[in-house]
Amino acid sequence: MMPREQKILPAVSAAIFNDQGHVLLQQRRDTGKWCIISGHVEFGETVEDAMLREIREEINTAAEIIRLIGVYSMPAFATYDHTDHRVQYITSYFEVKLLEVPDISFTNAETRAWRFFSPDALPADLDQVNPYWLVDALNKQSVFIR
Repeated sequence: MMPREQKILPAVSAAIFNDQGHVLLQQRRDTGKWCIISGHVEFGETVEDAMLREIREEINTAAEIIRLIGVYSMPAFATYDHTDHRVQYITSYFEVKLLEVPDISFTNAETRAWRFFSPDALPADLDQVNPYWLVDALNKQSVFIR
Protein backbone atom coordinates (compact mmCIF):
# COMPACT_ATOMS: atom_id res chain seq x y z
CA MET A 1 0.00 0.00 0.00
CA MET A 2 1.33 3.43 -0.95
CA PRO A 3 1.77 5.89 1.93
CA ARG A 4 -0.54 8.86 1.75
CA GLU A 5 0.94 12.25 1.02
CA GLN A 6 1.22 14.53 4.04
CA LYS A 7 0.88 18.30 3.71
CA ILE A 8 1.13 21.30 6.00
CA LEU A 9 -1.02 24.22 4.81
CA PRO A 10 -1.69 27.76 6.07
CA ALA A 11 -5.28 28.54 7.03
CA VAL A 12 -7.36 31.26 8.66
CA SER A 13 -10.40 31.25 10.93
CA ALA A 14 -12.62 33.93 12.45
CA ALA A 15 -14.36 34.54 15.74
CA ILE A 16 -17.22 36.92 14.95
CA PHE A 17 -19.43 38.20 17.77
CA ASN A 18 -22.59 40.29 17.58
CA ASP A 19 -23.54 43.07 20.02
CA GLN A 20 -25.14 40.50 22.35
CA GLY A 21 -21.88 38.52 22.58
CA HIS A 22 -23.17 35.64 20.47
CA VAL A 23 -20.70 33.90 18.15
CA LEU A 24 -21.31 33.37 14.45
CA LEU A 25 -21.21 29.76 13.24
CA GLN A 26 -21.54 28.46 9.71
CA GLN A 27 -23.26 25.16 8.90
CA ARG A 28 -21.10 23.54 6.25
CA ARG A 29 -22.87 22.07 3.23
CA ASP A 30 -20.36 19.20 2.86
CA THR A 31 -20.53 17.86 6.44
CA GLY A 32 -23.73 19.42 7.79
CA LYS A 33 -21.79 20.40 10.92
CA TRP A 34 -21.41 23.82 12.49
CA CYS A 35 -18.06 25.60 12.62
CA ILE A 36 -16.41 28.98 12.71
CA ILE A 37 -15.68 30.53 9.33
CA SER A 38 -12.34 29.30 8.08
CA GLY A 39 -10.44 28.56 4.92
CA HIS A 40 -7.16 28.25 3.07
CA VAL A 41 -4.65 30.97 2.37
CA GLU A 42 -4.21 31.19 -1.40
CA PHE A 43 -0.88 31.80 -3.11
CA GLY A 44 0.02 35.51 -3.06
CA GLU A 45 -2.39 36.38 -0.22
CA THR A 46 -1.63 37.67 3.23
CA VAL A 47 -3.44 35.92 6.09
CA GLU A 48 -5.46 39.11 6.59
CA ASP A 49 -6.57 39.18 2.94
CA ALA A 50 -7.42 35.47 3.09
CA MET A 51 -9.58 35.98 6.19
CA LEU A 52 -11.57 38.83 4.67
CA ARG A 53 -12.00 36.90 1.39
CA GLU A 54 -13.28 33.80 3.21
CA ILE A 55 -15.88 35.87 5.08
CA ARG A 56 -17.02 37.49 1.83
CA GLU A 57 -17.23 34.08 0.10
CA GLU A 58 -18.96 32.21 2.91
CA ILE A 59 -21.48 34.77 4.21
CA ASN A 60 -21.33 37.52 1.55
CA THR A 61 -20.42 40.26 4.02
CA ALA A 62 -17.61 42.81 4.34
CA ALA A 63 -15.59 42.71 7.54
CA GLU A 64 -12.55 44.11 9.31
CA ILE A 65 -9.99 42.35 11.46
CA ILE A 66 -9.97 43.48 15.09
CA ARG A 67 -7.06 41.40 16.42
CA LEU A 68 -5.09 38.21 16.16
CA ILE A 69 -6.38 35.72 18.74
CA GLY A 70 -3.71 33.12 18.14
CA VAL A 71 -1.92 30.66 15.92
CA TYR A 72 -3.06 27.03 16.13
CA SER A 73 -1.16 23.96 14.97
CA MET A 74 -1.96 21.19 17.48
CA PRO A 75 -1.84 18.01 15.35
CA ALA A 76 -4.69 16.37 17.30
CA PHE A 77 -7.08 19.17 16.31
CA ALA A 78 -5.52 20.50 13.11
CA THR A 79 -5.02 17.30 11.10
CA TYR A 80 -7.61 16.10 8.61
CA ASP A 81 -7.59 12.79 6.73
CA HIS A 82 -8.62 12.77 3.09
CA THR A 83 -8.78 9.82 0.70
CA ASP A 84 -5.28 10.23 -0.70
CA HIS A 85 -3.57 12.62 1.73
CA ARG A 86 -3.45 14.06 5.24
CA VAL A 87 -3.32 17.78 5.96
CA GLN A 88 -2.15 19.55 9.09
CA TYR A 89 -3.28 23.18 9.09
CA ILE A 90 -1.37 26.03 10.70
CA THR A 91 -4.24 28.42 11.40
CA SER A 92 -4.13 32.15 12.10
CA TYR A 93 -7.23 32.84 14.22
CA PHE A 94 -8.69 36.35 14.19
CA GLU A 95 -11.44 38.29 15.94
CA VAL A 96 -13.39 39.94 13.14
CA LYS A 97 -16.15 42.57 13.04
CA LEU A 98 -18.80 42.58 10.31
CA LEU A 99 -19.12 45.94 8.54
CA GLU A 100 -22.62 45.43 7.18
CA VAL A 101 -25.79 43.73 8.29
CA PRO A 102 -25.58 40.25 6.79
CA ASP A 103 -28.42 38.56 4.91
CA ILE A 104 -29.31 35.61 7.17
CA SER A 105 -30.81 33.75 4.19
CA PHE A 106 -27.53 33.75 2.20
CA THR A 107 -26.29 30.28 1.20
CA ASN A 108 -23.79 28.98 -1.34
CA ALA A 109 -21.79 25.88 -2.29
CA GLU A 110 -20.00 25.85 1.10
CA THR A 111 -22.58 27.37 3.43
CA ARG A 112 -25.89 25.60 4.13
CA ALA A 113 -26.85 28.08 6.86
CA TRP A 114 -25.30 30.37 9.42
CA ARG A 115 -26.40 32.10 12.58
CA PHE A 116 -25.29 33.51 15.91
CA PHE A 117 -25.22 31.26 18.99
CA SER A 118 -24.86 32.12 22.65
CA PRO A 119 -21.46 30.82 23.87
CA ASP A 120 -23.27 28.72 26.48
CA ALA A 121 -25.75 27.23 23.95
CA LEU A 122 -23.59 26.02 21.05
CA PRO A 123 -24.95 23.30 18.74
CA ALA A 124 -24.00 19.72 19.64
CA ASP A 125 -22.85 18.94 16.10
CA LEU A 126 -19.74 21.14 15.98
CA ASP A 127 -17.13 20.24 13.40
CA GLN A 128 -13.65 19.26 14.56
CA VAL A 129 -12.25 22.38 16.22
CA ASN A 130 -9.45 23.29 18.56
CA PRO A 131 -10.86 22.93 22.09
CA TYR A 132 -9.57 26.40 23.01
CA TRP A 133 -11.25 28.31 20.19
CA LEU A 134 -14.01 29.96 22.22
CA VAL A 135 -12.08 30.43 25.48
CA ASP A 136 -9.22 32.09 23.62
CA ALA A 137 -11.57 34.33 21.62
CA LEU A 138 -13.29 35.52 24.80
CA ASN A 139 -9.95 36.15 26.55
CA LYS A 140 -8.78 39.51 25.28
CA GLN A 141 -5.58 39.57 27.35
CA SER A 142 -3.04 37.88 25.10
CA VAL A 143 -2.25 36.10 21.86
CA PHE A 144 -2.21 32.30 22.05
CA ILE A 145 0.14 29.84 20.38
CA ARG A 146 -1.41 26.36 20.52
